[in-house]
Amino acid sequence: MTEPDFLRTTRAGYDAAPAEFAEFFGDLESSPLDRAILAAFAEFVRADGDGPVVDAGCGAGRVTAHLSGLGLQVSGTDLSPEMIGLARRTHPGLHFDVGSMTELDLPDNQLAGIVAWYSIIHIAPEHLDAAFAEFARVLAPGGRLLLAFQVGDDPRHLTEAFGRSVSLTFHRLRPDRISEQLRAVGIGITAQMVREPDHPGAAQVPQAFVLAQKRPA
Repeated sequence: MTEPDFLRTTRAGYDAAPAEFAEFFGDLESSPLDRAILAAFAEFVRADGDGPVVDAGCGAGRVTAHLSGLGLQVSGTDLSPEMIGLARRTHPGLHFDVGSMTELDLPDNQLAGIVAWYSIIHIAPEHLDAAFAEFARVLAPGGRLLLAFQVGDDPRHLTEAFGRSVSLTFHRLRPDRISEQLRAVGIGITAQMVREPDHPGAAQVPQAFVLAQKRPA
């Protein structure tokens, strides 16, 4: 099967400057709301009986490491081999694999949870339904899902980053539409929230969180 262009260009974009992107995205210390949402997700997973969690589109592993610190059995996967290499060097005690959230190398009904933290923003809109169906396939019944993304309608396209030529598209999404697409594949909505931007270096648009759960069998 031919790889979609958006996967190829996203991989190449992050491969071009992994350390710079990791530094730009920073850590979670300056964002108490982000930490609170991740803590709520972790508490739900532990209350459900724990189990494996995947940080899909993990980048350099900052969220993966944070979730591990919250007591979850978490691993990371990302399109970019360079980002995965950086994640492995930065967090040697955690497991990271190169892979795509559109085709996860996992059996059905395997995961207690998935986090896609500002990573579905790189999926072309016409492929989102298929990506969410893949999440539904690998989540166990009752498994949890947490999405974070920028809110809006118009994508932002970068042709240059950190002095390097790239082709990266950041799709801004509508929470109600995302929730509708999740429900269509059997993932019900637990909560959704929109906050104002709090990262001075990022695009100044609202940010959304959607916490969801695959329906029990």
